[in-house]
Amino acid sequence: MADEKPRYKTYNRPAGGWGAAAATAKVLLEQSVVTKGSRALLSMNQPGGFKCPSCAFPDADCKKTLEFCENGAKALAHEATKFRVTREFFERHTVTELMAQSDYWLEMQGRLTEPMRYDARTDRYVPVGWDDAFVLIARHLRALDSPDQAEFYTSGRTPNEAAFLYAIFVRQFGTNNFPDCSNMCHEPTSRGLPPSIGIGKGTVVLEDFEHAEAIFLFGHNTGTNAPRMMTNLVEARKRGVPIVAVNPMPERALIRFTEPQDIVQMATFGSTPITSEFVHIRIGGDLALLKGMMLAMFEREAAGETIFDHDFIREHTAGFEALRDDILSQSWADLVAHSGIDERQIRRCAEIYIRSNATMICYGMGITQHLQGSKLVQQIANILLLKGNFGKPGAGISPIRGHSNVQGDRTVGIDEKPPEAYLDRVREVFDFEPPRAHGHHAVEAVEAMHAGTAKVFIGLGGNFVRAISDTDRTYDAMRKLNLTVGIATKLNRGHLVHGREALILPVVARSEWIRTPAGEQFVTIEDSMSNVTASRGVLAPASEHLKPEVEIVCRMAMATLPDSRIPWASYIENYDLIRDKIAEVYPAIYSGFGERIRNPAGFHLDIPPRRRIWNTPNGKANFRVLPGLEVNAAVSDPSMLRLATVRSHDQFNTTIYSYNDRYRGVYGDRMVLLMNREDREARGLEAGSQVALETISDDGIQRRVEGLTIVDYPMSRGAVAGYYPELNPLLPLGYFDRTSGTPAAKSIPVRVVGRASGGSAPAV
Repeated sequence: MADEKPRYKTYNRPAGGWGAAAATAKVLLEQSVVTKGSRALLSMNQPGGFKCPSCAFPDADCKKTLEFCENGAKALAHEATKFRVTREFFERHTVTELMAQSDYWLEMQGRLTEPMRYDARTDRYVPVGWDDAFVLIARHLRALDSPDQAEFYTSGRTPNEAAFLYAIFVRQFGTNNFPDCSNMCHEPTSRGLPPSIGIGKGTVVLEDFEHAEAIFLFGHNTGTNAPRMMTNLVEARKRGVPIVAVNPMPERALIRFTEPQDIVQMATFGSTPITSEFVHIRIGGDLALLKGMMLAMFEREAAGETIFDHDFIREHTAGFEALRDDILSQSWADLVAHSGIDERQIRRCAEIYIRSNATMICYGMGITQHLQGSKLVQQIANILLLKGNFGKPGAGISPIRGHSNVQGDRTVGIDEKPPEAYLDRVREVFDFEPPRAHGHHAVEAVEAMHAGTAKVFIGLGGNFVRAISDTDRTYDAMRKLNLTVGIATKLNRGHLVHGREALILPVVARSEWIRTPAGEQFVTIEDSMSNVTASRGVLAPASEHLKPEVEIVCRMAMATLPDSRIPWASYIENYDLIRDKIAEVYPAIYSGFGERIRNPAGFHLDIPPRRRIWNTPNGKANFRVLPGLEVNAAVSDPSMLRLATVRSHDQFNTTIYSYNDRYRGVYGDRMVLLMNREDREARGLEAGSQVALETISDDGIQRRVEGLTIVDYPMSRGAVAGYYPELNPLLPLGYFDRTSGTPAAKSIPVRVVGRASGGSAPAV
């Protein structure tokens, strides 16, 4: 795959279907796990089986024989791979040599097999015993002048039990420094929604798709990032439900989709058109679209129609008058200019919303990754509140989160700004006083490393250095640390960009069983619709030297806090004891955890807005005003384009499965710049030529990425797109939403520079 000649060819077939089936078979073959992987797939997302290690979309209540998607199969195949990274591998390769390899090459080497320690003398990782590894971690942590000199990162694949104990360990150690992966994606949901509706989560459940009368999708590539959701969209379209997709770039799965488990469609090569209205928004134009839709509604109210749910507004909300004044101050000319959409289409979208008595609005990082992403999320809540689209079937707000337990980790305590009520419960249950000062989010953690005030970084999963913004500065920051610890299943860049001392600690994967002296254990996962289910691995661990995340967390705690009265050793053996403590700390939502989790379908955590209960200071749902029409900083440079970094279809977060992006027609290449033809021609550029991108910034730092091939693509005017994490070097560390700390990766101001002539590439 890595040496495939780059080519660019329009993909005109439906998404899903035989293409997805072929891709699933291919990845099982590539990882040499056809039999093993096929058996495991039968247990994925099934009662008694394990949860997909990929996206966070819920499991259907009506179980199918196969409850997985193409990208879930890829994640499993790479987890169950026959390939291994052994001590002999590290004997053959220095860290410097490994740094020269691509992320894809590193991923393809396979599973880690034993704990390793960096040896500076040879520039290699060498074997280290587990006991010695925990002693090294404890020595560094106990040597710090302050607990706040350590950063404790969490990946969204961490299950509830390990995340909960990690939060307790770190707080007993003395800090709230919890940079985590949600800081880089849906933190605007966690920070933006509570002032609006009293909780930082979505309010819908899977059943709501069956009752929705209209579905809006903002800034989300469903077919790649939550493919199992396509089944719900297909069923909704078959019922005649209008689906409005709002995006700066059309995505193939939202145009036409073949359900791989629909025998008739597969046999007849049939498909279902998904989007009834595609809104080709300019980057950052979502605010103007939402305000335009609301303006159309206010105008019709003023003309004598009853558009709003006035009873709901009167009983359940506050701030209506301020919102009305803001919306009525907008001009249609400004709304059209900022959205990039003509007035007629904005009014059509408003009409779809008005006619619906139950509307769901789903959104992804195309909404959250802007300078005012948190406040943009609040505008989605605003328009839903106007028609009372909370607390009734088929209606509500639905953030489509990417990582399988990123929401659950936050629920059980991974939070750099923990609520006082949670800290009080921790004190009562565990008999120690947790720190009250806020800790660091991801960007602040890197800033602390730069400043020399952070000394230790422990990563519970993930690939932090590739996920976070400003790659070169982040690399420099990580290399200043005294100790870096990577807890992972696979080798990644984060293990090669390390501190003076470094450890790689290999863990049992989601699909693998956990057996202790107390018997076989299971973990739990919270999906993006707040349903908690059990996950039981079915495969043997990749190596006898792997340890579960729970054990690693507990043994770090035991080594670092020898006087702790918390019974860490008992938690290693019996995960029911952990769940009992979760229930004690969170009695309102997790009471009876141990009994409720025995239900094969799991259970839903309480979401008060579903009952029209608003846990806000005034007890109301609040209309929140965002003045103006910009969600990003204005840039005066006339050559400016807005860059959105995106994932390919053969990718999960920073994990690269191949160099192909089938639905966008890109093969054998990740260094591409997807560009509107008119924008390209206006700059005198040729399709297929190689160019560089340069960030437009006033911080005095030059950020530039070379060698990008221009591919004509139906982007909205003024917008370009390229792949994450390759273009992360263009995203300044300080370019983030101040409310949430989330980098504005969907709106980076850039210019095209340094073009070179080249062959013509077909338009995509």
